[in-house]
Amino acid sequence: MEEKMILDEDGMRRSLTRMSHEIIERNKGVDNLVLVGIKTRGEYLANRIASFIEKVEGTKIEVYPLDIKAWRDDLDIKHPLPEITFSVTDKKVVLVDDVLFKGRTVRAALEGVLHFGRAKEVQLAVLVDRGHRELPIRADYVGKNIPSSLNENIKVQIKEIDGQDRVVIERK
Repeated sequence: MEEKMILDEDGMRRSLTRMSHEIIERNKGVDNLVLVGIKTRGEYLANRIASFIEKVEGTKIEVYPLDIKAWRDDLDIKHPLPEITFSVTDKKVVLVDDVLFKGRTVRAALEGVLHFGRAKEVQLAVLVDRGHRELPIRADYVGKNIPSSLNENIKVQIKEIDGQDRVVIERK
């Protein structure tokens, strides 16, 4: 497969830093704010955003991982609902994911968030928005818009899993 680098380590850091500042600005601070990272890579990106926010605001932000398997509409095997380990009731929730594509992962994540309470507000932060939505979902915070064709794949690699930080586009 032919691949082209879209973001290197520095580019990812800059994008996440900017997104962190945008989150602070839009929410007029971080009171009542929680980050929910969609497993797997979204969880790690949420932790990084929380770290950037803490450096700027001096306040630690709660970060929760969310496994969305129970709310997926494309899996033949039904997964049990996860145990409730946190509440989002009356909180401003920022869902964090690596790539926004058709919108189905975010739809499942929204159902998952609602399972954990009635949030005051839900926002979406993605490192990459590649278009081709099947559902009316848009991100509030985007690291990079990457127009792509359906025969391309956007691959986000992060140090915690892949040993390096980068975003590449692959032609199938």
